[in-house]
Amino acid sequence: MLVTLTALFVVALAAPVLFRWTGRQGFYLLAAAPAAGFVWLLTQLPHVFALQEALDAGRPIPASAAHLDRSVPWVPYLDIELAFRMDVLAAFMSLIVLGVGALVLAYCARYFREHEPRNAVFGGQLLAFAGAMFGLVTTDDLMVLYTFWEITSVLSFLLIGYSGHRIFARRSAITALIVTTFGGLAMLAGLIMLAHVSGSWRISGVLEAAPALMADPGMRGLLEVAVALVLIGALTKSAQAPFHFWLPAAMAAPTPVSAYLHAAAMVKAGVFLVARLAPEFHDLTSWQVLVLGVGLWTLVLGGWRALRQTDVKLVLAYGTVSQLGFLMVANGLGTRDAAMAGLAMLLAHAVFKAPLFMIVGIIDHEAGTRDLRKLSGIGRRHPVLAAVAVAAGLSMAGLPPLFGFVAKESVLESLAAHGAAHGGVWAWSPLVVMALGSVLTFAYTWRFLWGCFAVKRDEAGETVPETQFHTRVTTLELAPAALLALAGLVLAFLPGPVEGIITAHTGSLPPLDPEEAPAYLALWHGWTPILALSAGVWVLGALLALGRPGVEAFQRRVEFPVDALRTYRKITGALDEVAIWVTGRTQTGSLRRYLGIILATAFLLPAAFLLFPVGRAERPLATSFLAADLIWFETPAQLLIVAIIAVATVFAVRARRRFKAIMLVSVTGYGAAALFAMRGAPDLAITQVLVETIILVTLILGLRVLPPDWYDRRTGSRRLGRLAVAVGFALTMMWIAATALAARTAERISLPMPELAYTDGYGTNAVNVTLVDIRAWDTWGEITVLAAAATGVASLIFLQHRDGRTRSIDDVAPGSVGDFGADSSLGARELSVVRSFAVDDRKGQWLVAGHTMAPERRSIILEVVTRFMFPIMMLLSVYLLLAGHNTPGGGFAGGLLAGLALTLRFLAGGRYELQEASVIPAGPMIGLGLAIATLTGIAPLFFGGQILQSYVVEFTDLPLFGDALKLVSATAFDIGVYLVVVGLVIDVLRSLGGEVDRRGEEARRARLRAAGRRRHPRMPTPSTPDAPEAAR
Repeated sequence: MLVTLTALFVVALAAPVLFRWTGRQGFYLLAAAPAAGFVWLLTQLPHVFALQEALDAGRPIPASAAHLDRSVPWVPYLDIELAFRMDVLAAFMSLIVLGVGALVLAYCARYFREHEPRNAVFGGQLLAFAGAMFGLVTTDDLMVLYTFWEITSVLSFLLIGYSGHRIFARRSAITALIVTTFGGLAMLAGLIMLAHVSGSWRISGVLEAAPALMADPGMRGLLEVAVALVLIGALTKSAQAPFHFWLPAAMAAPTPVSAYLHAAAMVKAGVFLVARLAPEFHDLTSWQVLVLGVGLWTLVLGGWRALRQTDVKLVLAYGTVSQLGFLMVANGLGTRDAAMAGLAMLLAHAVFKAPLFMIVGIIDHEAGTRDLRKLSGIGRRHPVLAAVAVAAGLSMAGLPPLFGFVAKESVLESLAAHGAAHGGVWAWSPLVVMALGSVLTFAYTWRFLWGCFAVKRDEAGETVPETQFHTRVTTLELAPAALLALAGLVLAFLPGPVEGIITAHTGSLPPLDPEEAPAYLALWHGWTPILALSAGVWVLGALLALGRPGVEAFQRRVEFPVDALRTYRKITGALDEVAIWVTGRTQTGSLRRYLGIILATAFLLPAAFLLFPVGRAERPLATSFLAADLIWFETPAQLLIVAIIAVATVFAVRARRRFKAIMLVSVTGYGAAALFAMRGAPDLAITQVLVETIILVTLILGLRVLPPDWYDRRTGSRRLGRLAVAVGFALTMMWIAATALAARTAERISLPMPELAYTDGYGTNAVNVTLVDIRAWDTWGEITVLAAAATGVASLIFLQHRDGRTRSIDDVAPGSVGDFGADSSLGARELSVVRSFAVDDRKGQWLVAGHTMAPERRSIILEVVTRFMFPIMMLLSVYLLLAGHNTPGGGFAGGLLAGLALTLRFLAGGRYELQEASVIPAGPMIGLGLAIATLTGIAPLFFGGQILQSYVVEFTDLPLFGDALKLVSATAFDIGVYLVVVGLVIDVLRSLGGEVDRRGEEARRARLRAAGRRRHPRMPTPSTPDAPEAAR
C-alpha cells in the first residue's frame, strides 16, 4: 500500500525524463503506475476482506492483512501519524481512483499532440493527483486526510489552469482553489474539534467514540458544529449548492481533467467523506440539512441548469453537479441498504461519466466546436463513437440493461424503504425529489446525445451541414471510453463481484429493519413499484426532452433571484476594492511610511495588551517589572558599549551622506555582538559579526547605484511624528523585555537544554543542536525563505538568465574590467601615471582573474592579502561547520565566513574572479543545500524514525582521529544550511556586484557609441545595414 502510494508520486516526479525519451507515449508509461496498483489491489481483496472482518468483530488484525494497516509517527507530540488502512471502503474507492486514472492517462496519449511543451508537466500533475486521491481515501489520520485534501485542491488548480494564457482558465482555476480552500479550512476546524472531543486523531477512533458522544446531551451541540464544519468542506469539494459554480467553470480545463477529477476522483472526495461518517452521524440535525437538504437542492438545480446549456461539455458539467447531489443523498442516509445502493451509484457514475467526457474531448478536438447547435450528423458518420456514447449515456439516464439502471433502482428502493420506516413529509421527500431529479437526468441525457450525434435543422428548417472531423478517430483514442462503457454493460449482468465488495463494508452497518434481508444488486427484481416509478421517470423525461423549445422559452423567462456565481463575484469584487483601497494608502513606495506602519503597530498593540491585559486581573502586567530585581548592567564595559551604540545611532540619524550613515549603523551591529560575547554567548557573537559584515558589504555594493546624499531631508511636524514613533517603539520594547523577565513564574525551559542537546542531539553546543535538531523544522523553513529571497534578488537583477552565459577569462582583454577612461574619478594625469606602472602578470598573478581589472582598479596589497587569507578563511569556515555541534560555530556561521571569503576575492579581483572562485553556480548550490537538508530530514522515516531525528555513529581507536570519532546525522543537515548560505552570498555578489558592474560598463560603451554616431552620423549601427546589404 505504501509502496503504491510512493510509486505514484515518484513516477509523477520522473515524468519530465520519461517524456523527453518517449514523447506523448510517456502517458502510457504513467498509466502503468495506477494500472499496476489496480491489479495489485485486486490480488489483495481477500486480505482486505479479512481486515474488514477483524475490524467489525473487534479482533486483532490477522497477520496476512498486517501490511494493509500501517502507521509511521509524524508528529508524536500531537499523536499524529502517517496512518493508512485499506479497509473495504478504502479499497472500493481506490479501485475507482486507480482504474479510471489509468484509463484517463492512456486517453491523454491520443488527446494531446506530439511534443506539446507541457505534456510532461500535465502528466506528472495528473498522476500526482491520482496519488493524492489514493492517499486521501486510504489514510486513517485526520490531519493526513486534510493534507491530502489540500494537495488535491492545489493540483486541481494547476490542472484547471493548464491553458494559463487564457484569462477564463486562470479565473476558473482561482475560483476552484478559493472555494475548495475555504471549505478545507472550515473542515480543518471541524476535524480538530472532532479529534478533541473523541480523544483521537484517527478516523477510526472518532467513529468508535461517536456512539458515546451522540448519546451525551452535553456534547450534542458541539458535535453539531464540528460535523457541520466538516460537511462544509465536503460540500465545497463535491460542488454542492451554493458552491457548485466552480465545477462548470472548471470545464476550461483539458477534457482529461474533467474525465478524471470531475467525474471519478476529486468531486468524489466529499461523497467519500460523507459515506465514511454517515453511519455514526446521520442522525444529527446539521447532517440532515447539509447532506440531505442541500443534496436534493443541488440535484434539481444542476439538472435544471443542464437543460439550458448549448455547450455539450457544460451539459455534462451541470449534470455532474446534479448527480453529485444524488450521490450525497444516497450515501448520506447511513443505513445498510442505502449505503450499498449509494456506493453502487458512485461506481456507476464513474463508469458512465468519464467516457462521456472523453467522447466530448474527441468531438471537440476533431470538430473544433462543442456547440450542440453546430454539431450535426456525427452519429451517422461515426457510428462506433456514437455507440460508445449511447451506451454510457443510457447508463446515466438509468435505462436497462446497464449498470446505471441497476444502481439507480437500488437507490430508489432504499429511499422508499426510508420513507416507509420513518413516515412524514421529510422522510418521503428524498424519494420524491430524487425521482424529479431523475426526470431531469433523463432529459439532459437526451439533450446531450441529440446535441452530439443527431442531424440538426436550423430555425428556417434547413438541415445543418454535417460536421466534418479533421482526422479519423483511432482505436487507441476511443479504447479507454469504450472499456468503461463496456464495463457499465457487463456489471449490469454480473453485479456479483461489485456487490461482494460493497456488502463487505455495509454488512456491519445498522439496517432499517433487522427482520428484512439485505438488499442486493440485480438487473431484474420483478414487477415492483420502483420499476413503475422508473418507467414514469423515463416517460416524463422523454416528454421534457421532446418539449425542448417550450422548456427553453420558459427558462429564458424565469430566473432565480439569487445566483451563486454572481454572489461570489460580488464578494470577491468587494474584497478586491478593499484591498486596493488599503494598498493604495499603505504600499506607496515610501520607506518612511512602511517603517512607520511597522514600528507603530509593533509598539501600539503590545502596549495596549500590557495596559489592558486579558484575564488574571489580580496580576497587572503593566507594572510588574517594578517589583522585579532588574540589573541594568554587570560591568562598566557593557555600559561603555551601550553608550557607543547610542552615540552611533544619533550620528547615523544626523548623517547627510548614505555611506556615513551605513557605517554608523554597522557600529550598532558590532556593538550588539560585543554584548553577546560579554554575556557568554559566543555563537551569537560570531554569527552577529559575520551577518553584520555581510550586510555592510551588501549595502555598500547597493550604494553604487544611489546618489551619495539624501536630497529630501524633511523637517518640522513630520520629524516630530517620526521621533514619537521611534521613541515609543524603543520604550515599549524595553517595557516588554522587562515585563517578560519579571512576569516569569514557571521554570525556564532553557535550563534542561544543554542536557537534552547531549542526550537527544548528541552534541555539547546547545545553540547549534537546537538549530539542527530540537527546532530543525524552523531552520528548514528559514533556509527555504533564504532560497526564495536569493531567487527573488536574482530575478530582479538578472532579467533573462541567472547562472548561464558565463564568459571565459581567456576571452577577456587584460585591464578591460572597470576601465572607465575619461569617466574615471581620477584625472587624466593621475590615470596616466597609474597605467604607466601596469604590467602583464598573467603568468605570475596573485589572483586568477586579477589581470582583467583596469590598473587603476587594482590593489596589489589587497590581492596578496586575499591570496593569503582566502584558503585560511575557507578552512576556518569548514571547521566552524564540522565542529559547530560541540563548539561555537555551525553551518550558518561557517557559510557566512565562506561567503566573506568569496566577497574578499570579488573585491580584489572583480566579477571574473568571483566567477572562477564559484565552482558551483549559486542556483544549483542553493538547490543542492535544500536537497541535502530535506533528504537528511526525511531519511529517518525509512529506518523507523521520525522526520529530522538525529542519529549518531561512534568509532574508536581510529588512526589520525584519536580515541573516539562521533558522527552525527545532523551534521549533514548543517551542510545543507552551509551550502544555502554560501549560495545566497554568491547570488548577492553576482547581482549587486558583478551584474551592476557589467551593466555600468555596457552603459558606458553605449554612451561612447552614441557620441561616435553624433560625431560621424554615417557610421553603421547594429540595426543599420551596410551598403552591400542595402543594395540587396
